[in-house]
Amino acid sequence: MHYKKLGRTGLDVSSICLGTMAFGRWIDEEASHSIIASALEQGINFIDTANYYGKGQDTEIPYGTGESEEIIGRALKGKRENVVLATKVGIRMGHGKNESGLSRGHIMKEVDRSLSRLQTDYIDLYQVHFFDNSTPLEETLRTLDDLVRSGKVRYIGCSNYAAWQIMKSHGISEKMNLEKYVSVQPQYNLLSREIEQELLPFCESEEVGVMVYSPLGRGMLSGKYKNADDVPEESRAAKGERLIQNYFTPKNFELVSQYRQLAEKNEVSLSQFALSWVLNQPEVTSAIVGASKVHHVTDAVKISDWRWSEELLQNVNEIVV
Repeated sequence: MHYKKLGRTGLDVSSICLGTMAFGRWIDEEASHSIIASALEQGINFIDTANYYGKGQDTEIPYGTGESEEIIGRALKGKRENVVLATKVGIRMGHGKNESGLSRGHIMKEVDRSLSRLQTDYIDLYQVHFFDNSTPLEETLRTLDDLVRSGKVRYIGCSNYAAWQIMKSHGISEKMNLEKYVSVQPQYNLLSREIEQELLPFCESEEVGVMVYSPLGRGMLSGKYKNADDVPEESRAAKGERLIQNYFTPKNFELVSQYRQLAEKNEVSLSQFALSWVLNQPEVTSAIVGASKVHHVTDAVKISDWRWSEELLQNVNEIVV
């Protein structure tokens, strides 16, 4: 397992981050605890969650209910000091008018709820889940700075931000002498490479950590989907998850076919090949592996140290449809 500094901080995080969106939603607490135990045993010290993750993501409940954080809190009893724990705030957590967004009131309320569910007195990395156009950046950043100064939070990060949004935030933090976002969490995989245009060059220049989600394209790069009509019964796509079905295009199925050939040539599974490609991008600090089974963790760890040749990287870049 490789470790990198998270942005400009002195914090060492594993190149694989355990993603926990499935906890309390698709898998129960016992299965979640087994996955966490395996991750820690394999050298993963980085766990990412959000106050929103859990049953609240089901369509009949239009807001988050915190199950994932609760499960993690119970699993980390006696192990908390060995983990870099990241969570998020911003998505709707109730019916009330002020139960979402990045206002001071909402953040202050939600950080205490997260601390309680996680059974800890500090969060290593507290991330805003999305950019909030309705709240002044100054308000959000001042609030996050107060959380760092109070000891409830050690570092702050952002998720789903564009380069200009981080730059604007950094400018305000510089002017007001506030904590800066040390990391960003974007989507990035062999089928979604948009962040290469602006975000990755910006993060490299400004030393912002990059922890990417969906390195397997929400399962599209796992190899389980051969075409839009061949969907395994227990898969997320079969359960109607829209974000996965958005990947079901003729172009993507052709790309997956070509990537599968390269994976077979290198004697690894397609999912290992796709994850390793992400880990071999120099700007990437850590890749979030959303595990719902223990083997998702062990398979990822097996290829975490695989360093690609320039030829192999070029072979991927030459694939076009």
